[in-house]
Amino acid sequence: MDNKKETIFDNWNINSDNQPLIISGPCSAESESQILSIGKELKNLGVDVFRAGIWKPRTRPNSFEGVGSIGLPWLQLLKREYGFKTAIEVANSKHVDQALNSDIDILWIGARTSVNPFSIQEIADSLKGVDVPIFVKNPINPDVDLWQGAIERIQGAGISKIAAVHRGFSTYDKSVYRNKPMWELPIELRQRMPLIPMICDPSHIGGKRSMIQEISQKAMDLNYDGLMIESHIDPDNAWSDSEQQITPAQLKIILEKLVLKVVEVDNLEIKNELKVLRNQIDHFDSELINVLGERMKVANHIGKYKSLNNITILQPKRWEVIVKRTLELGAGEGLSSSFISKVFSAIHQESINKQTAFKIDK
Repeated sequence: MDNKKETIFDNWNINSDNQPLIISGPCSAESESQILSIGKELKNLGVDVFRAGIWKPRTRPNSFEGVGSIGLPWLQLLKREYGFKTAIEVANSKHVDQALNSDIDILWIGARTSVNPFSIQEIADSLKGVDVPIFVKNPINPDVDLWQGAIERIQGAGISKIAAVHRGFSTYDKSVYRNKPMWELPIELRQRMPLIPMICDPSHIGGKRSMIQEISQKAMDLNYDGLMIESHIDPDNAWSDSEQQITPAQLKIILEKLVLKVVEVDNLEIKNELKVLRNQIDHFDSELINVLGERMKVANHIGKYKSLNNITILQPKRWEVIVKRTLELGAGEGLSSSFISKVFSAIHQESINKQTAFKIDK
């Protein structure tokens, strides 16, 4: 990492060098010796917070679900030995009580929990009257409202230090990712809640260690405030999620290669060049809006014709033609099929809305 970056965590008292917050440690706490061995290796890497799974919510009941509360004293010993702040996942009020009684510094709420407002409210109620930082991972399904709602419930408990953790979203689509990043969703959350720090979890997004560097850099390019990366002294033999964990030595290489970007620049020449390019963008945006307006006028005429002639508004065969044609045109301009599909699905839906409204209002 080769650039200083002001961070929103400055007043959290967990990092002091204006670098992104770095959280690392094993997916699961396995033994006291494992925790201390990893901590010893991470001590000199600029890691701010040591993370470890004590309770592991797993899909199948015969999977390793964590060592449970017997692992909490291991983290207490780690703090005494190496001075780390510690973080663990909690999924209910019992977990919260045990974590706080064991002097855990940061609690995070996992994706399987943040999807359930009842569970979030239970945790929020158990946090009233305490001052502890809370990290809220995105829910497993791609729903910004659920993510925002989980954060708001924690805020309602009086917690002032809250961060969002982007760990990707579960989908049925085939993907190179374990959990598709869908970068537009955390960007949307930041627009809604600009004072909430955003942390990226490249381990869970990628699902394999070979993708961590690329995803981490993407997060820094998007001005994220920190990274949560799983590390293990012997990743291949880890008790859970072995493929996405890395050694402390590999973490060191990733952090050294990481290039931090600045939000604003002082160089007048660069500022002027950006201004020219942004003016071009503004011009094209205006043209896009004008063209879309003209397109909707035609859609209104089509809606009138359909209404007068008792024709259904939705025409599946016509939509198939539009999809095929626009995907081909988009590919010719170097635009991804996913982008074209989203844009024209939105345009098509707006056309349907206008045609439906015309039929109702006539």
